[in-house]
Amino acid sequence: MDKSDAEFSTLEESECNKQYWRLSKDGTFTLQPGILPHAALVDIFINGRLYAFECGTAIVVTFLKAILDLIGPRNFDYLFSDLFLYDFRPPQNMALIIHQGRDYLPGDCVYFKNPDHDEATPEWQGENAILLGRNLFYGHGIGITSSQGIIDELNSNRRPNATISAFLTDHIIFLDSSFYRQFQLNIPRAKPDHSPVSLSNCIVSEIGPKIYLS
Repeated sequence: MDKSDAEFSTLEESECNKQYWRLSKDGTFTLQPGILPHAALVDIFINGRLYAFECGTAIVVTFLKAILDLIGPRNFDYLFSDLFLYDFRPPQNMALIIHQGRDYLPGDCVYFKNPDHDEATPEWQGENAILLGRNLFYGHGIGITSSQGIIDELNSNRRPNATISAFLTDHIIFLDSSFYRQFQLNIPRAKPDHSPVSLSNCIVSEIGPKIYLS
């Protein structure tokens, strides 16, 4: 997502490639007639310069791309035939798990809160970010940086005379990969000579209660 060149914007100022998406006044993206869901999603990564949306939408797009890579275009189009994008509202058949804690793992969506943000710029009240690795996060509109880098950016967008620093919360959201295992691309068995086959994408971990948002 960081390399797509998609811009950060408020919902009302969202932009899209009209060849693939219809854009409503409130910032909702819906598919153009005849467009396959996977093709519309991939276009965001290919022609990102034509797109602008806020950080919640960017997280949903990132999760959708992970699902597409896991299950392939055909199954993706089946599951997300009525695909839409709007803020952090997950489309039907996006299975997510919500967890409270500090046991962050790569791929988690975490939230940085900015309690002293300027009320004139509500888009800076916080930042949804994807954990990429040890103390490395991607936040739409901020880029790839450390937790302190995101906190510093949020703190630079506080109200005058602010005293409370932005901080990383213990709110975690991540994909329930076990739900998509039934749609996962087939992995070939080892050849008769027992040459090794990577099964790393078959590992499934679950933390906390499952919550299916549809």
